[in-house]
Amino acid sequence: MVVFSSPELLILNKPPGLSLATRRSAPGDVEERLRKLLASEALALGPGPLFLVHRLDVGTTGLVLVARNAATLRLLSQALSQGEIHRSYLALVWGKPRPQEGVWESGLSPDPRDRRKMRVDPAGKKAVTAYRRLAHVPPVSLLLLQPRTGRTHQIRVHLSAAGHPIVGDDLYGGPRHHGVKDPELRRLLAPSHPLLHAWRLQLPEGMTPSVVTAPLPEEFRAVLEALGLSHVVEELAAFGEESASASSAAKASHERP
Repeated sequence: MVVFSSPELLILNKPPGLSLATRRSAPGDVEERLRKLLASEALALGPGPLFLVHRLDVGTTGLVLVARNAATLRLLSQALSQGEIHRSYLALVWGKPRPQEGVWESGLSPDPRDRRKMRVDPAGKKAVTAYRRLAHVPPVSLLLLQPRTGRTHQIRVHLSAAGHPIVGDDLYGGPRHHGVKDPELRRLLAPSHPLLHAWRLQLPEGMTPSVVTAPLPEEFRAVLEALGLSHVVEELAAFGEESASASSAAKASHERP
C-alpha cells in the first residue's frame, strides 16, 4: 500500500473497498483506519497526525496523498486547488468514446432523486475531464483520464453522461452486462469493484518525488490480460517515466474494430 514515505508525506496505493469518507461526528475515523492498515506494513508513523489531501471513492483504487503535518497539508491542498498537481487515471469503460481524445466540460450538482449520486447540471459547479482512448476491444475501451477539477464523482459522472460508464460501476453504469451474451465475457466484465484506478501523480516542481505511479490492482490487471491489453499499460508506464505529462501518453493505437 505504501508507495512513498518521508517525514512530510505518505503516498498510498489504495485498495478497493477502503472508504476514505469522514463523518462530521467522528473526523478522526479516517486517520485511525489508515493507522490500522499501515501498521500491517510495519511503518513507523510516530505520534503525529495524518491528513488526507484528497480522497478516492470507496471502489476506486490508486494513489492517495497523505500529509504528515499541517504545513505539508496546506502546501499540497493549495497546489491541488491551483492545478499544480496533475492526476491521471486509467479506466475500462463500455463502448468506444469518440473522438479518440477530447475534454468533457459539464457542471455537476447533487442528484435530487438519489442522495448517493451527482448529475450533470449546466448550473452546477464547473467540472473538466480530459480523456484519451488508449485501446478498444469490443465491447469496452481503455481510457486515460485527467481531471482538471476535483468534483465529487466527477470522472464517473462525465463517463456515464457520455454514454460510456465504467465497467463495474453499479451506481452510474446502468445494466450490469450491457447486453453481453458470451458467458465468459460476461463473467470477465462483472468485476467486484469499478475498474477506475488513480494511476499517476505529478507533484509540484521541486517536490520529491516528482512523479509517482501505482500498479493496477489484481482484478483490473487480470481483465486487461484476458482482453489482450496488458501491454498497453506497460507501454504507458514506460512512457510515463520519461515524460513530465501523461497527456500525450500511449501515442500508438491498440484497437480492434
